[in-house]
Formats: sequence, C-alpha cells, structure tokens
Amino acid sequence: MHPFIHARQTPDKPAYIMAGTGKVVTYAELDRRSNQGAQLFRSLGLQVGDVIAVCMENTPQYLEISWATQRSGLYLTCISSKLTASEVEYIVKDCGAKVFITSSGMGPLLEELVALLHGIALYVVDEHRGYISYEAATRKLPATPIADETTGADMLYSSGTTGRPKGIKIALTGDPIEAPTTLTQLAQAWFQVGSNTVYLSPAPLYHAAPLRWCMAIQKLGGTVIVMEHFDAEQALALIEKYRVTASQWVPTHFVRMLRLPDFVRHQYDIASLKVAIHAAAPCPIPVKEQMIAWWGLVIYEYYAGTEGNGMTFITPGEWLKKKGSVGKPIYGTLHICDADGNELSSNTEGSVFFSGTRDFAYHNAPEKTQQSKNAQGWSTLGDIGYVDTDGYLFLTDRKAFMIISGGVNIYPQEIENLLVTHPKVMDVAVVGAPDEEMGEKVVAVVQPVHWQDCGDTLAAELNAFTRAHLSHVKVPRLIEFSKELPRHPNGKLYKRLLRDAYWGKSGGKIV
Repeated sequence: MHPFIHARQTPDKPAYIMAGTGKVVTYAELDRRSNQGAQLFRSLGLQVGDVIAVCMENTPQYLEISWATQRSGLYLTCISSKLTASEVEYIVKDCGAKVFITSSGMGPLLEELVALLHGIALYVVDEHRGYISYEAATRKLPATPIADETTGADMLYSSGTTGRPKGIKIALTGDPIEAPTTLTQLAQAWFQVGSNTVYLSPAPLYHAAPLRWCMAIQKLGGTVIVMEHFDAEQALALIEKYRVTASQWVPTHFVRMLRLPDFVRHQYDIASLKVAIHAAAPCPIPVKEQMIAWWGLVIYEYYAGTEGNGMTFITPGEWLKKKGSVGKPIYGTLHICDADGNELSSNTEGSVFFSGTRDFAYHNAPEKTQQSKNAQGWSTLGDIGYVDTDGYLFLTDRKAFMIISGGVNIYPQEIENLLVTHPKVMDVAVVGAPDEEMGEKVVAVVQPVHWQDCGDTLAAELNAFTRAHLSHVKVPRLIEFSKELPRHPNGKLYKRLLRDAYWGKSGGKIV
C-alpha cells in the first residue's frame, strides 16, 4: 500500500492532522504535494541514491517532504532542530546532501547556516533571506508522478561513542514505492494497526521511530495526529477528541502525564486507545505499573534501534509476568554473546546481538560498522543483557554509557571532547545520573587544572562554555569536581566507577 493508492480510494480522508492548528492534510493533498516535491528534486538533477537533509520542527510540510523523497529513491536525513549550526553543518556535509530544507521557525540558525552550507541548494518552508521558498518552488510543478519512481530510505544519524554523529545507511531496495516494508508488516501483525487506525505522534519527526511509524500508518491508510510540541494534558485531550486508537511514547511522556493532578488525568475519555507503544528508553518499573493501572492492558513495548537490525516485543500481559523485560524477538534471531563472540546460556549477561535481518553500515565510518558485528556477521547496538529460560530479553546496561534523557540519546564523549579544551580543565568525564522526570541527566565530573578554581564560579563558566557550542540537551545539568579521575595507567577511564556512585551502586563518593 501507499498514500497514492489511498488518494485514489479515499481522497478526502485525513492523512494527518496537525494537533495545534487543526490543519488537515488529506490523502489527495499528500499525494499531490509529494509528487510536486519529487518533481522538484528531479528538476534539480537529483537521482536515485542522492541525499536530502531536513532540519525543522514538526510542520505540515515534514511528511510531505518525507514522502517526496520516498517516491524519488532518495535518502532522507532528518536532523534535530535542537542542534547548533556547526552540528547541523557537520551532518549535512557528512551525509553528502545536495538539498537542505528548513523552516522559518528555526530562527537565528537560518542566518548561520547560509554562511556554512555553500554549494548546497537551500530551501525554506515559508520565506527567509538566502533561501528559496519550498512552497513557491513546488506549487508551480506538475502534480503527476515522476517517470522513474522507486523506493527511497531514511539515513538518520545517531551519535557514536567517539562523539561524532554517524549516519546509518541501508541499501536501497529498488522496490516499487507501494511495496510493503518490514515495519508495516510488523505493525499489522503485532500492533493491531491498519486503515482504521488513528495514530497520535507526540514526538519530533526527526527521530527514527516517530518518522517511520507515521509513514507506516500512512502506508496502511490510517490517520496520524501530529503534535507540534508535547504537552501532557493536550495529549490526553487529543486522544479524546480524535478517538485515537494507537500511539507511541517515551517514558518521560508517561512521567509527565502521571504528574498531572488526578482530576485533570481522569477528566479525559481515553477508552478508544487500543495500543500505546513505548520504546527508545528503559521505562522504570513503577512508572509502567502506574500507566497500566491507569490505561489498562494497552501498553506494549519494543526494543529496537535506528539501525533496524532486530526487534523484540512484549505485550502488557506478558510484561506483568516478566516485569522489566523488553520481550521476545519478532524480527531477527536473538543472541547473547561474551567478549569473544561465544553464545551464552540463559540468564547469563552478555552483549545483545541479532542475526537474520537487513544489513546496515555507518556512513563514512567503516571501523564503526566493523565494530558493530562479530565473526558470525551478527550485529549489535552495544547493549548488554540476558535472556531468561522462557526466551525473554532483559537489558542490564546500555551502549558505552550512553545517556538517555527524555528519550533522547546523548553520548558523553562529544561533551568531554569539548570540555577538555577549556583552559581550566585538566580532565573530564561525563556520565548519566538518575533524574526523576527525564530518566537520566547529564553530569560532568571535572578535574580542574588548579584545584583552588573549583566551585560555583567555574561551574557556571563551564556551563556557559558548553551551552555556546552544543545543543541545550547536551549541556550538563550538574558539574562536580574531582582531584583525580579513575584512569588506568594505559589511559582508560573507568567511567563505571563514576556512574555507579550516582546510581548508588558503589557506596562511595565522587571526590
């Protein structure tokens, strides 16, 4: 299936509705506009396998552009709207984008990017000096399909343990644009979605799961409700207003909804909700227990990565019997291996690998691609866990001490690499510490050049330094000082010792 098929069969059906404004985009409109977008890309000389980068907030044009690339055989690189200009520049140039599309809502970032992105066609939703208006460019073009339609793919970036974002690239299939995908097949088989689904998407579309799930729902002919920004009460109101049947969340969304006063939480009718999916970050057991008590047996969980190398799934009923589990594999074969690649027995902790799924590569990073695979060719996201005797996966650690704050992946090395350049910093380690609302918060433990410098003044100076160079989600919420960091003589930092102190596992203090 595909939106163009639904445009023929149910042209006036909403493909998506913008939650804040109520703007409705029908399947007929989505088909027409995505065709015009594809026509624009071909007129610019883009061919199958070329890349387009998009960096903007949730706008009505986001899915229109996404479908235009899908039917043009292009790669779509979606970039976080929270990044700094230099961070956006790196991704745009690394992915090899020939076109960059943003929106007037990005504010001062637009001016900075004009000066940085030389030689790249710059387009903007609405209008802005230095950019071509995307609407003006596309609306004058034919609304008919291009002659060489073929399926494109996303190429999204996930930060690496070295701190530099890495693009996750899969081979284009060459399939017809209406061909089923792994996700549409899984969504139908395991998540009960189809043409009657009304799907609430509360997260930024530049993330893998919101983008892919919204497009999967539209391939199947459902309606997507796109929230421009998450608001806990508004989310409940939207479920009631549109009789939402399916939705997807991160644990931070759950926490914020649970913190609403009882009279607010219970004034909205959520009985239409049949499937509430959560992923992206571990959900504290008490939080999930409270959500199931409130919403009932509709909360499903899966474990997967942007790489698409495997997937596990667990129903709410199963979870109540296996609390903390992320389920059994529904895509790929699951393996738990030791450091030498040997497969381990049940209830033995090791690295989580998948086999029998699609191949992927980290763009321009062959060493990272090689590191993600073992001698058998199985791939891993770097997570640690074990499988019990019933075949359920439990995750016990995360890739290279990655911090997951509010469902956003934050890699410490990028922050460390910046802070260590400050003239008053001798050494630094960044770890995640518990945070009741966000799950984890970013903490920087700094060894100053001169111990007498440590204190609130230096902490404020370092905070301002990171804020000037990194997006705000990466700025440490807490800066503490240590006379010496726990490094082995070979230079390896024993970051686990620092992290465990914050998680109450070491019984000791940082300094």
